[in-house]
Amino acid sequence: MPDVISNAPADVRLWVALDVHKLSIVAATLPPGGGKPELARIETTEKAIRRFITKLGGPEGLAVSYEAGAGGFALWRLLTGMGVACDVIAPSLIPVRAGDRVKTDKRDAKKLVSLFRAGLLRFVQPPTVETEGLRDLLRCRDDLRCARTAARHRVLKQLLRHGRVYRDGTTMWTKTHRGWVNAQRLDDQLAHLALQQMLCHLDSVEIQLDTLDAELQRIAQSERWAGQVDTLIRFRGISTLTALGLIAEIGDFNRFSHPRELASWLGITPSEYSSGESQHRGHITKAGNTHARRLLCEAAWHYRHPPRRPVSGPAPDERAWQAQIRLHHRYRHLTQNGKRTTVTNIAIARELTGFLWAAMTNQPLRVADPANNQEAAVA
Repeated sequence: MPDVISNAPADVRLWVALDVHKLSIVAATLPPGGGKPELARIETTEKAIRRFITKLGGPEGLAVSYEAGAGGFALWRLLTGMGVACDVIAPSLIPVRAGDRVKTDKRDAKKLVSLFRAGLLRFVQPPTVETEGLRDLLRCRDDLRCARTAARHRVLKQLLRHGRVYRDGTTMWTKTHRGWVNAQRLDDQLAHLALQQMLCHLDSVEIQLDTLDAELQRIAQSERWAGQVDTLIRFRGISTLTALGLIAEIGDFNRFSHPRELASWLGITPSEYSSGESQHRGHITKAGNTHARRLLCEAAWHYRHPPRRPVSGPAPDERAWQAQIRLHHRYRHLTQNGKRTTVTNIAIARELTGFLWAAMTNQPLRVADPANNQEAAVA
């Protein structure tokens, strides 16, 4: 996982840590020489925050930090707009003292400012306003997708309770199946009314999804995102929505100096417990961004199929074609040697991460051995 460099100035005159909540902020301040932190409680309003910074002597020489949380990055943008050097702390990487069972806002603020001054905190990279907006929109679509799945399940379970089972096929929610669902009339009037309400809810969610998908297609073709989307959709398994999702969640690929850092940030690297001569690697860490990890793992499943060029849609470029050959060969090698398909898919996702990082950071293309390529393609 890449280390985000602190924005703290070289000559800090005061270290400040904020324990931020919806209505209030507990601030702890500590001079460079150390000592006992001083505490203050302020309101979570722009006016109160500006007054507090002025009370501390202005933005010059201040080093401010707070935990990333539900409040997002609005406070970070406010402080940086005022000229304050502000860092956003990664909450999961804050050192925890064993046996500490007392938690209050004041204790949290004191601990944060002490760790901040000692250089023991890790920070996150705040997204741009545009990237955060795209992320919100795509997460909204994901919520709607989950709501549609839940609504479909409720409809089918309602029909099952009344003995209505679809027997004309195995695939659900096709046009034929939806026609069958709409044609059902339950014997009990109240039960049928409940079914109608469930179908109305399902229809509204599907309309929302269709509208949002059309809007996302338009966004993907806009000047701001078209170049990045076009680079990603050349790879097998990555559609326009998947490409937008990866861009929104990962942000700037250049902030990762190596694909191993990106894989670690995605949580698809194996955990390790080693001591002395013993070495043990376990399941993947699952640290970092769950949304991007899900999208990448879903894309990796497509490489179990032999390489082929699509009949329609964007053709793979040379790097994407190498990825198809390499990853399919890797999939076959691992499965034929007894690896479970789920374990193999994570390995493929990890290697796919390297191809995507190279493409998005304009790394020089390595020319593969034509004989090996042909062998893999034929295999």
